Amino acid sequence: MAEDFQVTAGVTAIRREPRDDAMMDSQLLAGEVFCVEDESEGWARGMSRHDGYRGYIDMAALSAPVLIPTHRVSAVRTYVFSEPDLKSPPRFLLSLNAKIAAGRREGKFIESQRQGWVFTGHLTALDASEPDWVAVAERFLHSPYLWGGKESLGLDCSGLIQVSMEAAGIRIPRDSGDQEAWAKERWSKVPVADSLAGLQRGDLVFWPGHVGIMTDAVHMLHANAFHMATALEPLHLAAARIARHHAPMSGIFRAPNARG
Repeated sequence: MAEDFQVTAGVTAIRREPRDDAMMDSQLLAGEVFCVEDESEGWARGMSRHDGYRGYIDMAALSAPVLIPTHRVSAVRTYVFSEPDLKSPPRFLLSLNAKIAAGRREGKFIESQRQGWVFTGHLTALDASEPDWVAVAERFLHSPYLWGGKESLGLDCSGLIQVSMEAAGIRIPRDSGDQEAWAKERWSKVPVADSLAGLQRGDLVFWPGHVGIMTDAVHMLHANAFHMATALEPLHLAAARIARHHAPMSGIFRAPNARG
């Protein structure tokens, strides 16, 4: 029978096969829930309750029962300390959107149950949202590229989109192809000339297997394997390079009521 478990590690990989060296397809952050459908030799097979992603997770990263989260990490990253003291040994890092179930409060720290102590200033209420999801994405500039990643120490193109929009209270699928289908259904398609004129901040730019965000009319932010980082560059340069080595753009979409 399927049973829900909660991630109590800072982050854990969703792997394609039940092995430490298997490909990582995505990640779960602390506080997220994984529905375990089967368990064997320390590996859980199942589905993320967050976005429906399926695969295998190391059972050592999971705990039960599921605790109801009260807060979300609002900093790009923060430490979990062993005591409510900044000089105490840190246990691990939490990244943006990790969730905690708050316990005691001591001074500037809140107890994250099953984990340790987190600086209050790096937390926000679970239902709080950022006013500008693009500004959230810009905080990841220069973060390393990591296939399947969605944490501050490494993330991929669609991971950048998902975590940034989640911080603003917008749920979007995990993979770029599903994100494009999501945007096509909900947002307006932007007709673009060869000059690439007429774009604006917040537009999502898609290629087969890739996605980026316009930060203004000219520049795109994207986590990419060319730079092996989250980089900001003129769209026309990125588009020419991606078309030369991979494929042309497949679509550009704009949120309803977006302002330039």
